[in-house]
Amino acid sequence: MAFEIPGTQYSFVAHADLRTKRYYFVKMDTDAEVDVCSAVTDQPIGILQNTPNVGEMATVMVNGISKVVAEVNLAKNDPVGTHDNGKADVYAYGTDTTKYIVGRVLLDNSTADGLATIIFNCIGVGRAT
Repeated sequence: MAFEIPGTQYSFVAHADLRTKRYYFVKMDTDAEVDVCSAVTDQPIGILQNTPNVGEMATVMVNGISKVVAEVNLAKNDPVGTHDNGKADVYAYGTDTTKYIVGRVLLDNSTADGLATIIFNCIGVGRAT
């Protein structure tokens, strides 16, 4: 069962309806509001921890141990970043050089769209070179 050990969390205004996007990777837009990552090349600012609607406060964990919705079945120790839908996906250092690897899987999910547990840090992260 997925678990969390919260790290640093911040509140931002939700740019869109995020009521069904809890535990998805989010990004910051030019107005300093957050929305779900929508490209594999997006730099995540963190993982959404609540379910805000447009204009409400979104709680975002920027580092720590968090639950995350997975695009695929993840395995322990897989390096992960965001898929084009905000879910976690597996990437490889030196291969996926246009993507951001922000963490590693601690507890795998059993199916795609399931919850996994990752240890992650979205502060100052670089591309997977």
